[in-house]
Amino acid sequence: MPSKNDFAAHPPLTDHVRMTSRISHTSMDCANAYELSEWWKQVLGYIDVPGDPNEPGHDECMIQTSDGSDYRLFIEVPEPKQAKNRIHFDLRPTDRTQAEEVERLLSIGATQVADHRGIYGPGSGWVTLADPEGNEFCILKSDAERQQS
Repeated sequence: MPSKNDFAAHPPLTDHVRMTSRISHTSMDCANAYELSEWWKQVLGYIDVPGDPNEPGHDECMIQTSDGSDYRLFIEVPEPKQAKNRIHFDLRPTDRTQAEEVERLLSIGATQVADHRGIYGPGSGWVTLADPEGNEFCILKSDAERQQS
């Protein structure tokens, strides 16, 4: 049986936890890096990296927030998407309702995969959409809608 001293070199995680890594950016494999980066710029309000504009034919396209605090990299790969994403974005509208954001994204080329609004009762749930290459993401309620619930 281990003694208390056996754990002395390994303090509990709550004691002086230090970040060892941070996420630099999120990468998305795709068939057309330029087209998909342009589409996601409309969704997120992101811009090209200053001094490094994305252009048709580029096999890697990076976009960022206007303040440079968050990045998405789109990388062309030869194989098509095979299955459901293991990781996906959950998006929360900032200046409109969930329903308005779903309609906006459908109007620019998203497709609806599933509607889970009300799944846990009135005012709950999300809508699963897919981007033009089939990558799933979810639209949650806005902060304002959450405060009203």
